[in-house]
Amino acid sequence: MNKKPPERMCIVCRNMFDKRELIRVVKNKDGNFYVDRTGKMAGRGAYICKNEACHEKLKKTKVLNKNFKCEVPEQIYEELIKACKEKV
Repeated sequence: MNKKPPERMCIVCRNMFDKRELIRVVKNKDGNFYVDRTGKMAGRGAYICKNEACHEKLKKTKVLNKNFKCEVPEQIYEELIKACKEKV
């Protein structure tokens, strides 16, 4: 019996995708943020799809700030958008 791959929701467009198709941002216990390219880092995570419209809306509306309920450094937004463009 084949297992169905795990699905996660993009925090911007709210669509479901295979977990491996998304980019993950992680906030660890110390409050530091990272773009998790492996999908296995410990901490609270948020997923973003690779759709260009989502990248623009992400940066414009600061969705990560709302999702993590704190201020996310601008550098993380830039790194996330760069990571999404690399994988497209």
